[in-house]
Amino acid sequence: MAGRGAPKGGKKPTRAGTARGATAKRPAKSGSAGAKKPTPPPPAGPFRLGAIPGATPGKWIDIWQERMPRTVLELVPLEVAAQEEALRSGQVDAALVRPPVDTDSWHLIRLYEETVVVAFSADSHLAAGEELTVEDLEGEVLIVPADDVVDPHVAGTAAPAFAAPSTTADAIEIVASGVGIVIVPMSLARLHHRKDVEYRPLSGAATAPVGFAWPREDASPLVDAFIGILRGRTAQSSRD
Repeated sequence: MAGRGAPKGGKKPTRAGTARGATAKRPAKSGSAGAKKPTPPPPAGPFRLGAIPGATPGKWIDIWQERMPRTVLELVPLEVAAQEEALRSGQVDAALVRPPVDTDSWHLIRLYEETVVVAFSADSHLAAGEELTVEDLEGEVLIVPADDVVDPHVAGTAAPAFAAPSTTADAIEIVASGVGIVIVPMSLARLHHRKDVEYRPLSGAATAPVGFAWPREDASPLVDAFIGILRGRTAQSSRD
């Protein structure tokens, strides 16, 4: 005899809260596919970045500070004549340089090309035009400072009767007095800007490149992070 309250046909009642035909969910296993791995912290700094006069790394440094606020970037000013020695000695981890450099020793990424300009006294007749040609410079005294980076050779110009100044800043000061002209990358003309000096692009002149160089051996692990910024990679993207 069936017990009191037993359902007809002998079917057992379903368990409370369990829908007929439902599949119970199993807890996810730790380390399962799709789980994000924690991002490792960046290598300890500082990252020492050399920069030659006229280089403008400000936008890249700003991005570095946003992405890696705990890794200090030290900007180290360099003269062009000492840029490779600074890399060789370990004074800097990488540098913004003016090619050419020894590419057997350093990797090099060319970043941009600068317009070459002629700087002259503000009251010079050369200020009349928007651009100058080699013919416009005929008879002018061409001052080439010891730290020159464009190696100008302009037919028809005259050499000064005095010793070459040691720096571009000194050469610009001489030009301001009304003596001679100086041929430099535009960034250096802006760097040494004076109210009594003007400059104009030199038509047909070769551009002045600026590059990023770092050692082929024993490079700082932070170099890759800076290269990613130079190449416009986002913080989440992998290395190209």
